[in-house]
Amino acid sequence: MVARDRARLAEISATLSRHGLGYVTAWLGIGGGETSESDASTAPRRLRQALEDLGPTYIKLGQILATRADLLAPEWIAELERLQSDAPTMPFEALRPALEEALGERVEDAFATFETTPLAAASMAQVHRAQLQDGSAVVVKIRRPGIRPQMEADLRILAELAAMAERASPDLRHFQPQAMVAQLASALLQELDFTIEARNADLIRTDFDGDARVIVPAIHWPYTSETVLVMDYIDGTPPIGGDMLREAGLDTAAIASLGADIVLDMVLINGRFHADPHPGNLRCIAGNRLALLDLGLIGHVSPRRKEEFISFTQALLTSDSDALADVLLSWSNQSGRALPETARSAAEGLIARHGGQKLVLSAMVADFLPLLRERGLAMPPDLILIFKALVTMDGVLSRIEPGFDLSDALKRSAIRLAAARLAPAHWQPILRALAWELARVGDDAPNLVRAAARKLTEPALADPSTKEALHAQTRAISWLVRATWGGAGLIAAAILAARFL
Repeated sequence: MVARDRARLAEISATLSRHGLGYVTAWLGIGGGETSESDASTAPRRLRQALEDLGPTYIKLGQILATRADLLAPEWIAELERLQSDAPTMPFEALRPALEEALGERVEDAFATFETTPLAAASMAQVHRAQLQDGSAVVVKIRRPGIRPQMEADLRILAELAAMAERASPDLRHFQPQAMVAQLASALLQELDFTIEARNADLIRTDFDGDARVIVPAIHWPYTSETVLVMDYIDGTPPIGGDMLREAGLDTAAIASLGADIVLDMVLINGRFHADPHPGNLRCIAGNRLALLDLGLIGHVSPRRKEEFISFTQALLTSDSDALADVLLSWSNQSGRALPETARSAAEGLIARHGGQKLVLSAMVADFLPLLRERGLAMPPDLILIFKALVTMDGVLSRIEPGFDLSDALKRSAIRLAAARLAPAHWQPILRALAWELARVGDDAPNLVRAAARKLTEPALADPSTKEALHAQTRAISWLVRATWGGAGLIAAAILAARFL
């Protein structure tokens, strides 16, 4: 452990001990034993309280753990789900110096009006409403001063503790603590830099360019920096309940359908998604439109993950336990275990409960993740983030439109996915890569032909009087012809590919 982090480590150890969790630090060799209540039945509550006392890094860690029903028992999940990132508001005058330093001018000069009473406050930032000099209504997100050094120290400490835990216990290694801390670090460092959130907003807006139903606030880049984010203010209704939306003149069925289409398109087509689409980060707008807010953290989906998730949902919808077992086995292998019989048992259990019927994703995942835990399986951390986003959105949609069926949205998404794969935009980067590879191989075509010609001059072919030599000569001539045509084909393909790109 680096010297500069020892004071923070001592604070962490003291906090855990104060909440009766000193055995954790004692086991890791970084602190003493119990100093207060040690009743196992209250351990989840005490852990949640300790994480809240330790601040934003540990609150975020607890929120990630709350999604890991494949690793933790229900009583731990229920308690960790209570963790909130809300924080007491700061007086604006305490934020003014940092804001004006980032803006390069006085607040009164940058904005026509600025509301010093905060619109919202969280552990990492505080949000205020304002109006630009041109009359644009905006929100100003200001990072809390001094928060980055503490969070970076926390992440260094957690990375070291995760490595120690993996070295100390094979069972803990199965939980992949280092991967979990890496996921936490990525999430926090993204959220700390507001230019990343601004770029995320621009990317997501581009992904839905042309669909007027999807709104992403415009970023005001001249005012935006690592510590300050200025974007359009979006006035709308949060999707908390159906009655509220209907009172605002909105069609809950249309909003639910749109929300499902958005989240599935983000995961299966665009390859990047809003990682936390809870009601506070969404606004329903007149015309049955939906606005996506707070894009500090977005997840990315690789082509491989897209295929795996499609296979997973299709197997579930068609009650194909063999296909589902294959997907689960693949995921389990990635977490370090290869258990074909266990994967098959888990697949059959999930099919028995949810196969071939209306897909309520939140209910399915509520069964699925504990089922993995019971069978000794675990999912890769990036997949957990995908499922979390889908379940969060599914919960929102079910709240405003009870009985909402995600399977219809999946069928619509499959059609759009097929169309996207046939579009020129999908094939252009593939063809460019192919053209580059063909051009590279085409450069070697003369060498291939020369190698084929040398075959004809090998000693074994010098005397064609024997049957074996005749066969060898025939094979060499055939090889030469194929090499010549193959080389010509490669060159022609490279020329054609280059011409059409």
